[in-house]
Amino acid sequence: MYKPLADEIRPDSLDDVVGQRHILGHNGMLRRIVESGQIPNMIFYGPSGTGKTTVARIIAEKTNRTLRKLNATTAGIADIKAIITELDTLLTPNGVLLYLDEIQYFNKKQQQSLLEFIEDGRITLIASTTENPYFCVFNAILSRSTVFEFKHVSAYDVEPAVSRAINILAERNGLNPELEDGVLRRISSACGGDVRKAINSVELLFAAAKREDGKVYLTLEDASAISQRSAMRYDREGDEHFDALSALMKSLRGSDPDAALHYLARLLEVGDLVGACRRILCSASEDIGLAYPQAVPIVKACVDSALQLGLPEARLPLAEAVVFLATAPKSNSALMGIDAALADVRAGKTGPVPRQLQNVHADGTGFEREQGYKYPHSFDNHWVKQQYLPDALKNAHYYEYGDNKIEQAAKSYWEAIKK
Repeated sequence: MYKPLADEIRPDSLDDVVGQRHILGHNGMLRRIVESGQIPNMIFYGPSGTGKTTVARIIAEKTNRTLRKLNATTAGIADIKAIITELDTLLTPNGVLLYLDEIQYFNKKQQQSLLEFIEDGRITLIASTTENPYFCVFNAILSRSTVFEFKHVSAYDVEPAVSRAINILAERNGLNPELEDGVLRRISSACGGDVRKAINSVELLFAAAKREDGKVYLTLEDASAISQRSAMRYDREGDEHFDALSALMKSLRGSDPDAALHYLARLLEVGDLVGACRRILCSASEDIGLAYPQAVPIVKACVDSALQLGLPEARLPLAEAVVFLATAPKSNSALMGIDAALADVRAGKTGPVPRQLQNVHADGTGFEREQGYKYPHSFDNHWVKQQYLPDALKNAHYYEYGDNKIEQAAKSYWEAIKK
């Protein structure tokens, strides 16, 4: 029966785990916990292929507890009940170490069915998830667990694992590997920090490689063909989706056109045209604002063009919009003003609209009275002093002119008139 190489060469000790030095290094917190033998309930959070399952298996081997594994994508209450019936029997004399993969797919009832048993220690839970556990794991489980974050593995750390995989395959087939310069680096960097993906690429590369005179030739061209697009990590419903969108908008706000183009490229490469357009439109008003009011119609035209063109041509107007916004002057004065006004409204600071601003046509018979509204266009410079805010807020101040050329010009204009 075929067994993937990535499963066959899984590390047997924490020292052999690729990456994760921040928690598994010689002074790492998770290593110290494992070496103590006192294993708490834990949640492993991080991208796929970063060692979560491997570390859970190593922990299971170091304990005297019976290991049970469930995958939340296929398991249900019946599977949990089956494990519970084993408790306090000869099958599980020291309790159960339950490794629950993809815990985010368990609903609240399924997660809560474990509470009694992880609280009294009969089940030690090690759950893994690729999603932020503070969003997808219920508080009752979180409060009884310690969260450890597994990070993307660097290409430098992946390289030894790739080299080991090549040597194992070569030895198994009685061949001497001949590697073209750059093969190891290409596979290691193209896996996107996913060690499993890198090992799978090695298997494919080895299977397709030319064999001759007891040698197997691994070329850079083949390595590039096998690993193309493999570095992309993206899930439209997951953290990667929102991280990429957030990074695009923050790069625009930070006036970094290179970073903005990079994150736009990530979004377009996976076809997320609508998400990119939405953030670009938002940035025009939120971050450029009154420093360059024409940004809104310009960017709207670019977005409309992109949506009409579709991919791949949509990349052209969107790239223009992104570079334009990243290099445009910035102002968030309108944003700060409306947020301050909203804060007062939500706090109940309103009051009736001043009489002079009310709709006179709403006055009924017997209620007609002098409104007192002054029509600004009837006065010099189309302005006259009068109260517009309700009495309770008549001295409120929400808008501050930005320090850009356009808003400062408007400030000077109105200061001269209002004096």
